[in-house]
Amino acid sequence: MSLATAIAPAPVKPTAPRRVGLIAGWGRYPILVAEELRRQGCETYCVGLEGHADPILAELCAGFCTMGFGRLGRAIRYMRQHGVHDATMAGKVHKLRLFTPWMWARQMPDWRTWRRFAKHFLFAMKDRKDDTLLRAVIDEFALDGIHFAPATEFAPELLVKPGNLTRRVPSRSERRDIEFGWKIAKELGRLDIGQCVAVKREATLALEAIEGTDRCIERAGELCTARNFTVVKVAKPKQDMRFDVPTIGVGTLETMVRAGASCLAIEAGRTILLDQQDVIAYADRHKLAIVALDAEGAGA
Repeated sequence: MSLATAIAPAPVKPTAPRRVGLIAGWGRYPILVAEELRRQGCETYCVGLEGHADPILAELCAGFCTMGFGRLGRAIRYMRQHGVHDATMAGKVHKLRLFTPWMWARQMPDWRTWRRFAKHFLFAMKDRKDDTLLRAVIDEFALDGIHFAPATEFAPELLVKPGNLTRRVPSRSERRDIEFGWKIAKELGRLDIGQCVAVKREATLALEAIEGTDRCIERAGELCTARNFTVVKVAKPKQDMRFDVPTIGVGTLETMVRAGASCLAIEAGRTILLDQQDVIAYADRHKLAIVALDAEGAGA
């Protein structure tokens, strides 16, 4: 054996790709997260919520399956079978479905779902606020060593930066409505009711609750036939960035245009802006004003 052979370093074994679990709801957000995870070289194992997740996720992930709301135990087993310890969640959940007749009977919940949520839905011993339910899901996964991180840790570029995003800036009247609506929206978030409010001339037109942002905007349009109202959407004061982060996309703007809204204010650094270039281009075509503010900029 030559001296060179004797002292040659051992070959370096290639590092295994990071495995990440993704719980996917409705909308573009889970797709963008899956694309970013793939770009980073991660192996993504996705559980898509039945009736919510886009089937295209199967093409973007190393593994994909769909499950109903009541299959919490099965979802945890799926992640464990694929060696997942780090996970995230993205996408909207249509919470109204939880209140349809015989919903839980149709979902046929497994044992872990019953054990975790019986006090919320069967015995009514605990509330059904968004944060309460989603944190219960995360806590159940944690029992099996699967820990959730904010999706924005994998795709931080989706968080909107402060400033005027569109050619048109809010008028003086819209600025007053933003300041007025911001305080109301923050209080809604503090109570874990919703994150969005529609305002015109410092009068509240509509507040978001279980129906979601689009329905809130539509209701404001039905009530304000004069049009040209302002929409304010913010994060909760104690926002858990692992879930229910305010999200805006082209679909939100389409709803605003149909309803007659003229201005949108969102919270910088705590709001997800999907397909930003498309959003700005659409807003400019329809002469909408979009501004991203922090609490100081909003006068809160």
